[in-house]
Amino acid sequence: MNWYNIGAVLPLVSATLSVGPAQLGVVLGAFLLGVGIFQVPAGFAAIRFGARRVSIAGVLVLGIAGVVSALSPDWPTLAVIRFLGGVGAAFFFAPALSLIASYFPPGRRGPVIGLYNGGFSIGGAIGLFGGALLGAAYGWRVSLAVGGIALLAITLITWGVLPREEHESAPQSTSQLWVRGRGVLRSRSIWALSLGLTGFWGASYIVAQYFVDFGAREHPDWGIGLVASLAATVVIVSFPGGPVGGWIAERGRDRRLLVGALTGIAGALVLAVPFLPLVALAAAIVVLGFVEGMVFAILYLIPAYLPESQGDGLALGVGVVNSIQVILGSGIAVIFGVLVALYGYTVAWEFAGVLTVGVLPLLLFVTPNRAPRSVGSLASAPPP
Repeated sequence: MNWYNIGAVLPLVSATLSVGPAQLGVVLGAFLLGVGIFQVPAGFAAIRFGARRVSIAGVLVLGIAGVVSALSPDWPTLAVIRFLGGVGAAFFFAPALSLIASYFPPGRRGPVIGLYNGGFSIGGAIGLFGGALLGAAYGWRVSLAVGGIALLAITLITWGVLPREEHESAPQSTSQLWVRGRGVLRSRSIWALSLGLTGFWGASYIVAQYFVDFGAREHPDWGIGLVASLAATVVIVSFPGGPVGGWIAERGRDRRLLVGALTGIAGALVLAVPFLPLVALAAAIVVLGFVEGMVFAILYLIPAYLPESQGDGLALGVGVVNSIQVILGSGIAVIFGVLVALYGYTVAWEFAGVLTVGVLPLLLFVTPNRAPRSVGSLASAPPP
Protein backbone atom coordinates (compact mmCIF):
# COMPACT_ATOMS: atom_id res chain seq x y z
CA MET A 1 0.00 0.00 0.00
CA ASN A 2 2.79 2.42 0.88
CA TRP A 3 4.51 1.69 -2.44
CA TYR A 4 1.46 2.43 -4.61
CA ASN A 5 -0.73 4.90 -2.73
CA ILE A 6 1.27 7.93 -3.83
CA GLY A 7 0.63 7.06 -7.47
CA ALA A 8 -3.09 7.25 -6.80
CA VAL A 9 -2.85 10.85 -5.54
CA LEU A 10 -0.24 12.33 -7.89
CA PRO A 11 -2.75 14.77 -9.50
CA LEU A 12 -3.62 16.08 -6.03
CA VAL A 13 0.06 16.43 -5.12
CA SER A 14 0.64 18.27 -8.39
CA ALA A 15 -2.15 20.74 -7.67
CA THR A 16 -1.23 21.35 -4.03
CA LEU A 17 2.52 21.73 -4.49
CA SER A 18 2.29 23.35 -7.95
CA VAL A 19 4.56 20.86 -9.72
CA GLY A 20 4.55 19.19 -13.12
CA PRO A 21 5.28 15.70 -14.45
CA ALA A 22 9.06 16.13 -14.27
CA GLN A 23 9.05 16.85 -10.53
CA LEU A 24 6.53 14.10 -9.89
CA GLY A 25 8.80 11.72 -11.79
CA VAL A 26 11.62 12.62 -9.41
CA VAL A 27 9.36 11.87 -6.43
CA LEU A 28 8.46 8.45 -7.84
CA GLY A 29 12.03 7.70 -8.89
CA ALA A 30 13.44 8.66 -5.49
CA PHE A 31 11.57 5.79 -3.85
CA LEU A 32 12.86 3.25 -6.37
CA LEU A 33 16.37 4.67 -5.97
CA GLY A 34 16.26 3.98 -2.25
CA VAL A 35 14.89 0.49 -2.88
CA GLY A 36 17.56 -0.33 -5.45
CA ILE A 37 20.64 1.06 -3.73
CA PHE A 38 20.02 -0.38 -0.26
CA GLN A 39 19.05 -3.96 -1.13
CA VAL A 40 22.62 -5.23 -0.78
CA PRO A 41 23.35 -3.35 2.49
CA ALA A 42 20.09 -4.82 3.81
CA GLY A 43 21.32 -8.31 2.96
CA PHE A 44 24.57 -7.76 4.85
CA ALA A 45 22.62 -6.30 7.77
CA ALA A 46 20.48 -9.46 7.88
CA ILE A 47 23.63 -11.58 8.12
CA ARG A 48 24.97 -9.41 10.93
CA PHE A 49 21.81 -8.74 12.97
CA GLY A 50 19.33 -11.38 11.82
CA ALA A 51 16.55 -11.19 9.23
CA ARG A 52 13.81 -10.66 11.81
CA ARG A 53 15.31 -7.53 13.34
CA VAL A 54 16.27 -5.99 10.01
CA SER A 55 12.93 -6.64 8.30
CA ILE A 56 10.93 -5.20 11.20
CA ALA A 57 13.23 -2.16 11.29
CA GLY A 58 12.57 -1.69 7.56
CA VAL A 59 8.81 -1.74 8.13
CA LEU A 60 9.24 0.83 10.90
CA VAL A 61 11.25 3.19 8.68
CA LEU A 62 8.77 2.88 5.82
CA GLY A 63 5.88 3.57 8.19
CA ILE A 64 7.54 6.66 9.64
CA ALA A 65 8.32 7.91 6.13
CA GLY A 66 4.65 7.49 5.18
CA VAL A 67 3.50 9.60 8.11
CA VAL A 68 6.17 12.29 7.70
CA SER A 69 5.61 12.52 3.93
CA ALA A 70 2.13 13.86 4.67
CA LEU A 71 3.78 16.93 6.21
CA SER A 72 5.94 17.76 3.17
CA PRO A 73 5.84 21.51 2.40
CA ASP A 74 7.29 21.14 -1.12
CA TRP A 75 8.20 18.47 -3.70
CA PRO A 76 11.97 18.24 -2.93
CA THR A 77 11.13 17.43 0.69
CA LEU A 78 8.60 14.86 -0.44
CA ALA A 79 11.19 13.30 -2.75
CA VAL A 80 13.74 13.01 0.06
CA ILE A 81 11.21 11.42 2.40
CA ARG A 82 10.11 9.00 -0.33
CA PHE A 83 13.77 8.07 -0.83
CA LEU A 84 14.02 7.24 2.88
CA GLY A 85 10.82 5.22 2.55
CA GLY A 86 12.49 3.29 -0.26
CA VAL A 87 15.43 2.58 2.06
CA GLY A 88 12.98 1.15 4.60
CA ALA A 89 11.34 -0.95 1.88
CA ALA A 90 14.77 -2.29 0.87
CA PHE A 91 15.59 -3.30 4.44
CA PHE A 92 12.24 -5.07 4.67
CA PHE A 93 11.76 -7.03 1.47
CA ALA A 94 14.71 -9.41 1.11
CA PRO A 95 15.31 -9.99 4.86
CA ALA A 96 11.59 -10.71 5.38
CA LEU A 97 11.62 -13.19 2.51
CA SER A 98 14.65 -14.87 4.07
CA LEU A 99 12.80 -14.97 7.39
CA ILE A 100 9.76 -16.61 5.81
CA ALA A 101 11.97 -19.21 4.12
CA SER A 102 13.65 -20.03 7.45
CA TYR A 103 10.29 -21.06 8.94
CA PHE A 104 9.76 -23.85 6.38
CA PRO A 105 11.88 -26.85 5.33
CA PRO A 106 13.02 -27.49 1.74
CA GLY A 107 10.07 -28.59 -0.35
CA ARG A 108 7.55 -26.35 1.41
CA ARG A 109 9.00 -22.91 0.73
CA GLY A 110 7.64 -22.33 -2.76
CA PRO A 111 3.96 -21.71 -1.98
CA VAL A 112 4.67 -19.53 1.07
CA ILE A 113 7.22 -17.43 -0.81
CA GLY A 114 4.60 -17.04 -3.53
CA LEU A 115 2.02 -16.06 -0.94
CA TYR A 116 4.46 -13.58 0.62
CA ASN A 117 5.14 -11.93 -2.73
CA GLY A 118 1.41 -12.04 -3.50
CA GLY A 119 0.82 -9.86 -0.45
CA PHE A 120 2.45 -7.03 -2.39
CA SER A 121 -0.17 -7.46 -5.10
CA ILE A 122 -3.02 -7.11 -2.63
CA GLY A 123 -1.29 -4.19 -0.96
CA GLY A 124 -0.74 -2.55 -4.34
CA ALA A 125 -4.42 -2.86 -5.18
CA ILE A 126 -5.36 -1.38 -1.79
CA GLY A 127 -2.89 1.43 -2.36
CA LEU A 128 -4.32 2.25 -5.77
CA PHE A 129 -8.01 2.09 -4.87
CA GLY A 130 -7.88 2.98 -1.19
CA GLY A 131 -5.32 5.72 -1.77
CA ALA A 132 -7.47 7.27 -4.48
CA LEU A 133 -10.62 7.15 -2.35
CA LEU A 134 -8.92 8.65 0.70
CA GLY A 135 -7.25 11.29 -1.45
CA ALA A 136 -10.50 12.30 -3.11
CA ALA A 137 -12.32 12.52 0.22
CA TYR A 138 -9.68 13.99 2.52
CA GLY A 139 -6.66 15.02 0.44
CA TRP A 140 -3.37 13.39 -0.48
CA ARG A 141 -1.77 14.12 2.88
CA VAL A 142 -4.35 12.04 4.73
CA SER A 143 -3.98 9.25 2.17
CA LEU A 144 -0.22 8.99 2.74
CA ALA A 145 -0.53 9.39 6.50
CA VAL A 146 -3.09 6.59 6.83
CA GLY A 147 -0.76 4.22 4.99
CA GLY A 148 2.10 5.11 7.29
CA ILE A 149 0.02 4.81 10.47
CA ALA A 150 -1.26 1.40 9.39
CA LEU A 151 2.31 0.23 8.82
CA LEU A 152 3.43 1.46 12.25
CA ALA A 153 0.63 -0.57 13.81
CA ILE A 154 1.70 -3.62 11.82
CA THR A 155 5.27 -3.10 13.08
CA LEU A 156 4.09 -3.67 16.65
CA ILE A 157 2.06 -6.72 15.62
CA THR A 158 4.92 -8.37 13.72
CA TRP A 159 7.34 -7.79 16.59
CA GLY A 160 5.00 -9.69 18.86
CA VAL A 161 4.01 -12.60 16.62
CA LEU A 162 6.96 -13.41 14.34
CA PRO A 163 9.05 -16.28 15.76
CA ARG A 164 12.76 -15.67 16.13
CA GLU A 165 14.67 -17.40 13.38
CA GLU A 166 17.61 -19.72 13.87
CA HIS A 167 20.67 -18.31 12.13
CA GLU A 168 24.38 -18.87 12.16
CA SER A 169 26.62 -17.03 14.60
CA ALA A 170 26.84 -13.44 13.44
CA PRO A 171 30.18 -12.15 12.13
CA GLN A 172 31.64 -9.56 14.48
CA SER A 173 33.92 -7.65 12.09
CA THR A 174 33.66 -6.13 8.63
CA SER A 175 36.15 -8.64 7.24
CA GLN A 176 34.15 -11.57 8.65
CA LEU A 177 30.96 -10.09 7.21
CA TRP A 178 32.60 -9.74 3.81
CA VAL A 179 33.83 -13.34 3.92
CA ARG A 180 30.29 -14.52 4.69
CA GLY A 181 28.75 -12.53 1.85
CA ARG A 182 31.32 -12.41 -0.94
CA GLY A 183 30.28 -15.77 -2.33
CA VAL A 184 26.81 -14.38 -2.96
CA LEU A 185 28.08 -11.15 -4.52
CA ARG A 186 30.35 -13.11 -6.87
CA SER A 187 27.77 -15.78 -7.70
CA ARG A 188 27.41 -16.39 -11.44
CA SER A 189 23.97 -17.88 -10.82
CA ILE A 190 22.71 -14.82 -8.91
CA TRP A 191 23.91 -12.42 -11.60
CA ALA A 192 22.60 -14.57 -14.46
CA LEU A 193 19.22 -14.92 -12.74
CA SER A 194 19.03 -11.18 -12.16
CA LEU A 195 20.01 -10.14 -15.68
CA GLY A 196 18.03 -12.89 -17.39
CA LEU A 197 14.79 -11.64 -15.82
CA THR A 198 15.54 -7.91 -15.85
CA GLY A 199 13.53 -7.49 -19.06
CA PHE A 200 10.59 -9.17 -17.33
CA TRP A 201 10.88 -6.86 -14.30
CA GLY A 202 10.97 -3.83 -16.58
CA ALA A 203 7.95 -5.03 -18.58
CA SER A 204 5.97 -5.66 -15.37
CA TYR A 205 6.76 -2.18 -14.11
CA ILE A 206 5.84 -0.70 -17.50
CA VAL A 207 2.43 -2.40 -17.53
CA ALA A 208 1.68 -1.03 -14.05
CA GLN A 209 2.83 2.51 -14.87
CA TYR A 210 1.92 3.05 -18.53
CA PHE A 211 -1.13 0.91 -19.31
CA VAL A 212 -3.71 3.51 -18.30
CA ASP A 213 -2.03 6.19 -20.39
CA PHE A 214 -1.77 3.74 -23.31
CA GLY A 215 -5.49 2.98 -23.14
CA ALA A 216 -6.45 6.63 -22.83
CA ARG A 217 -4.39 7.61 -25.89
CA GLU A 218 -4.84 4.62 -28.17
CA HIS A 219 -8.38 3.54 -27.22
CA PRO A 220 -10.25 6.59 -25.85
CA ASP A 221 -13.59 4.94 -26.64
CA TRP A 222 -12.93 2.28 -23.98
CA GLY A 223 -13.17 4.82 -21.17
CA ILE A 224 -10.60 5.57 -18.47
CA GLY A 225 -12.45 3.53 -15.85
CA LEU A 226 -12.31 0.34 -17.89
CA VAL A 227 -8.65 0.81 -18.73
CA ALA A 228 -7.79 1.47 -15.09
CA SER A 229 -9.67 -1.69 -14.12
CA LEU A 230 -7.61 -3.71 -16.59
CA ALA A 231 -4.39 -2.27 -15.14
CA ALA A 232 -5.51 -3.15 -11.62
CA THR A 233 -6.44 -6.66 -12.77
CA VAL A 234 -2.78 -7.40 -13.51
CA VAL A 235 -1.89 -6.60 -9.91
CA ILE A 236 -4.81 -8.50 -8.37
CA VAL A 237 -4.56 -11.66 -10.47
CA SER A 238 -0.87 -12.04 -9.69
CA PHE A 239 -1.83 -12.82 -6.06
CA PRO A 240 -3.10 -16.38 -6.69
CA GLY A 241 -0.38 -16.88 -9.29
CA GLY A 242 2.34 -16.65 -6.64
CA PRO A 243 1.41 -19.70 -4.51
CA VAL A 244 0.61 -21.73 -7.63
CA GLY A 245 3.99 -20.90 -9.16
CA GLY A 246 5.78 -21.72 -5.93
CA TRP A 247 3.95 -25.04 -5.61
CA ILE A 248 4.80 -26.06 -9.17
CA ALA A 249 8.44 -25.07 -8.63
CA GLU A 250 8.68 -27.56 -5.74
CA ARG A 251 7.47 -30.52 -7.85
CA GLY A 252 10.78 -31.65 -9.35
CA ARG A 253 11.15 -29.56 -12.51
CA ASP A 254 14.24 -27.52 -13.31
CA ARG A 255 13.24 -24.10 -12.01
CA ARG A 256 15.40 -22.31 -14.59
CA LEU A 257 13.46 -23.81 -17.49
CA LEU A 258 10.15 -23.31 -15.72
CA VAL A 259 10.69 -19.62 -15.02
CA GLY A 260 12.11 -19.17 -18.54
CA ALA A 261 9.03 -20.70 -20.18
CA LEU A 262 6.65 -18.60 -18.09
CA THR A 263 8.63 -15.44 -18.82
CA GLY A 264 8.49 -16.27 -22.52
CA ILE A 265 4.69 -16.38 -22.26
CA ALA A 266 4.72 -13.00 -20.50
CA GLY A 267 6.95 -11.54 -23.22
CA ALA A 268 4.63 -12.80 -25.95
CA LEU A 269 1.64 -11.22 -24.23
CA VAL A 270 3.44 -7.88 -23.93
CA LEU A 271 4.29 -8.04 -27.64
CA ALA A 272 0.61 -8.57 -28.42
CA VAL A 273 -0.75 -5.68 -26.31
CA PRO A 274 -0.96 -3.02 -29.07
CA PHE A 275 -2.66 -5.37 -31.55
CA LEU A 276 -5.44 -6.98 -29.48
CA PRO A 277 -9.11 -5.97 -29.44
CA LEU A 278 -10.71 -5.26 -26.08
CA VAL A 279 -12.02 -8.74 -25.26
CA ALA A 280 -8.78 -10.47 -26.25
CA LEU A 281 -6.73 -7.86 -24.38
CA ALA A 282 -8.77 -8.38 -21.23
CA ALA A 283 -8.09 -12.13 -21.42
CA ALA A 284 -4.40 -11.48 -22.07
CA ILE A 285 -4.23 -9.16 -19.05
CA VAL A 286 -5.65 -11.87 -16.78
CA VAL A 287 -3.14 -14.43 -18.04
CA LEU A 288 -0.30 -11.90 -17.81
CA GLY A 289 -1.11 -11.08 -14.19
CA PHE A 290 -1.29 -14.73 -13.19
CA VAL A 291 1.98 -15.52 -14.96
CA GLU A 292 3.66 -12.53 -13.31
CA GLY A 293 2.78 -13.91 -9.89
CA MET A 294 4.21 -17.31 -10.84
CA VAL A 295 7.45 -15.86 -12.22
CA PHE A 296 8.16 -13.68 -9.19
CA ALA A 297 7.54 -16.60 -6.82
CA ILE A 298 10.04 -18.81 -8.69
CA LEU A 299 12.50 -15.94 -9.07
CA TYR A 300 12.69 -15.53 -5.30
CA LEU A 301 12.61 -19.27 -4.65
CA ILE A 302 15.68 -20.13 -6.74
CA PRO A 303 18.18 -18.32 -4.45
CA ALA A 304 16.78 -20.29 -1.51
CA TYR A 305 18.21 -23.45 -3.11
CA LEU A 306 21.52 -22.12 -4.43
CA PRO A 307 24.43 -23.34 -2.26
CA GLU A 308 25.97 -19.87 -1.94
CA SER A 309 22.77 -18.13 -0.79
CA GLN A 310 21.16 -20.60 1.58
CA GLY A 311 20.66 -19.85 5.26
CA ASP A 312 21.39 -16.31 6.35
CA GLY A 313 22.85 -15.54 2.91
CA LEU A 314 19.39 -15.70 1.32
CA ALA A 315 18.56 -12.09 2.17
CA LEU A 316 21.76 -10.97 0.47
CA GLY A 317 21.07 -13.16 -2.56
CA VAL A 318 17.56 -11.79 -3.00
CA GLY A 319 18.91 -8.30 -2.30
CA VAL A 320 21.41 -8.56 -5.17
CA VAL A 321 18.65 -9.81 -7.49
CA ASN A 322 16.33 -6.97 -6.50
CA SER A 323 19.02 -4.30 -6.68
CA ILE A 324 20.02 -5.24 -10.23
CA GLN A 325 16.45 -5.56 -11.43
CA VAL A 326 15.10 -2.39 -9.82
CA ILE A 327 17.95 -0.21 -11.11
CA LEU A 328 18.09 -1.67 -14.64
CA GLY A 329 14.32 -2.21 -14.86
CA SER A 330 13.68 1.41 -13.99
CA GLY A 331 16.04 2.40 -16.79
CA ILE A 332 14.07 0.17 -19.18
CA ALA A 333 10.89 2.00 -18.16
CA VAL A 334 12.56 5.33 -18.96
CA ILE A 335 13.59 4.07 -22.41
CA PHE A 336 10.02 2.87 -22.94
CA GLY A 337 8.73 6.38 -22.23
CA VAL A 338 11.23 7.89 -24.67
CA LEU A 339 10.15 5.43 -27.38
CA VAL A 340 6.51 6.34 -26.78
CA ALA A 341 7.35 10.02 -27.25
CA LEU A 342 9.38 9.41 -30.41
CA TYR A 343 7.62 6.56 -32.18
CA GLY A 344 4.38 5.76 -30.35
CA TYR A 345 3.15 2.97 -28.14
CA THR A 346 3.34 0.14 -30.69
CA VAL A 347 7.12 0.42 -31.06
CA ALA A 348 7.53 0.82 -27.29
CA TRP A 349 5.49 -2.31 -26.49
CA GLU A 350 7.48 -4.31 -29.05
CA PHE A 351 10.70 -3.12 -27.43
CA ALA A 352 9.51 -4.27 -24.00
CA GLY A 353 8.36 -7.66 -25.27
CA VAL A 354 11.49 -8.38 -27.32
CA LEU A 355 13.75 -7.40 -24.42
CA THR A 356 11.79 -9.62 -22.02
CA VAL A 357 12.39 -12.65 -24.23
CA GLY A 358 15.80 -11.61 -25.56
CA VAL A 359 17.72 -11.81 -22.29
CA LEU A 360 16.22 -15.15 -21.19
CA PRO A 361 19.18 -17.24 -22.49
CA LEU A 362 21.20 -15.84 -19.59
CA LEU A 363 19.23 -18.19 -17.33
CA LEU A 364 21.28 -21.06 -18.75
CA PHE A 365 24.22 -19.74 -16.71
CA VAL A 366 22.28 -20.38 -13.49
CA THR A 367 23.27 -23.58 -11.71
CA PRO A 368 20.65 -26.30 -12.43
CA ASN A 369 17.98 -25.80 -9.81
CA ARG A 370 15.64 -28.74 -9.40
CA ALA A 371 13.47 -29.93 -6.52
CA PRO A 372 13.84 -33.63 -5.60
CA ARG A 373 11.19 -35.90 -7.07
CA SER A 374 10.35 -37.11 -3.57
CA VAL A 375 9.36 -33.61 -2.51
CA GLY A 376 5.73 -34.69 -2.14
CA SER A 377 6.51 -36.27 1.22
CA LEU A 378 8.12 -33.04 2.35
CA ALA A 379 5.21 -30.98 1.09
CA SER A 380 2.82 -32.93 3.26
CA ALA A 381 4.92 -32.64 6.40
CA PRO A 382 3.79 -30.24 9.13
CA PRO A 383 5.74 -27.01 9.57
CA PRO A 384 8.42 -26.98 12.28
